[in-house]
Amino acid sequence: MNKKQGLLIVNLGTPSAATPMAIRNYLTEFLLDRHVVDLPAFIWYPILKYLVLPKRVPYIINHYQKIWIEGESPLLHYSKRLINQLQLALPNMQCELAMTYGEPNLLSALNKLTSCEQITLLPLFPQYSTTTTQAVLDKVKQFIADNNININLSYIHDYADHPSYIDALYSQVQQAFSIQGQPDALLLSYHGIPKRYIDKRQDDYVQRCQLTTKLLTNKCQANGIDSTIIMAYQSKFGKGKWVEPNTSDILEKLAKTGTKYVQVICPGFSADCIETLYEIDEQNREIFLNAGGKKFYYIPALNDTYLQVELIKGILEKTPFLKKF
Repeated sequence: MNKKQGLLIVNLGTPSAATPMAIRNYLTEFLLDRHVVDLPAFIWYPILKYLVLPKRVPYIINHYQKIWIEGESPLLHYSKRLINQLQLALPNMQCELAMTYGEPNLLSALNKLTSCEQITLLPLFPQYSTTTTQAVLDKVKQFIADNNININLSYIHDYADHPSYIDALYSQVQQAFSIQGQPDALLLSYHGIPKRYIDKRQDDYVQRCQLTTKLLTNKCQANGIDSTIIMAYQSKFGKGKWVEPNTSDILEKLAKTGTKYVQVICPGFSADCIETLYEIDEQNREIFLNAGGKKFYYIPALNDTYLQVELIKGILEKTPFLKKF
């Protein structure tokens, strides 16, 4: 493919199969990245190898098996379909997919685009964090340095407050309310990060999540939606302190204080994955219903929908966050 413009879409990553070995390999690569866990290697590696992986892999393997779609993870399934949709919508661009961890890997995807005169890198993490977006940027910088190549590469820092993103989220909420009925509460659940990263790395992830919540809330209220809108953080890992409030705690509290119907949307997840389909739609559904709630509905991620395609087109057409390497 010989096109002047290239688009590289990057997401976090996924095991290649719902098997112990594949999950172990993926978690090893993911959890050894110092963007994710910043403990000294001589301390963290033995803990990971002898304590974390032996417990974690058997615990989550059935979670992956429950959500697998057509022989692959939902994240990969929807991401591949999204790339196909983008290639149709953007015929003058060469669109490629990469994962920060696992396959398709970032370096092979970049190699496919080196003949392009201009490449735009879009990490599908709406709210910038050193644990996600920066991990991608650092890998790309390393690739450029190691291969001594001269490419015209720009990147999207984040799109937490981009009008196209807020419009897409609102359309999701509006559609869910129209089909499923308006809930007592709408919970916006974002992936959490350790508290120490906020100060140590000056990570403004929480502020970006808060901004998305504010803008979406304003749009909902301006259009007559009067459900209570709350934000929380999910997917805590390990024993350290993470940003709060915790999604599970909020859902339990809502149910115990009289909320009967809740809908949950995960604005930071561009595609459905184990954190949304299992952690939210199974584990947290059970927490809410067991605490006295009556109805729980998870609003799916944007995945490969028309809304996602239009969102990405909108970001490419106009964004204040486009930066040069």
